[in-house]
Amino acid sequence: MIRHIVLFKIKDEYKDEIPQLVRNFYGMKGKIEGMLDLEAGQDVLHSERSYDLALITVFDGMESFQAYQTHPVHLPVKKRMHEVRSASVACDFEI
Repeated sequence: MIRHIVLFKIKDEYKDEIPQLVRNFYGMKGKIEGMLDLEAGQDVLHSERSYDLALITVFDGMESFQAYQTHPVHLPVKKRMHEVRSASVACDFEI
């Protein structure tokens, strides 16, 4: 299994949109073959080192994770995140 974690910093002009971005993530849950779990949420601490938004997904293997990258359900969410983020970091590891 692969755990995929992405943290996003959102541009100031889009911060009010964060609850909708979380809903966009959850809109993918159950719609992508091989995605076993999805969690997403907005940062509540707002510390200097905090990112604004997190996405954590679990895939049944590398093949499913790679298919997710171009899945039609994921593509519009990915496109929107590229528009609203100022930075992102990711970590992907086997579990």
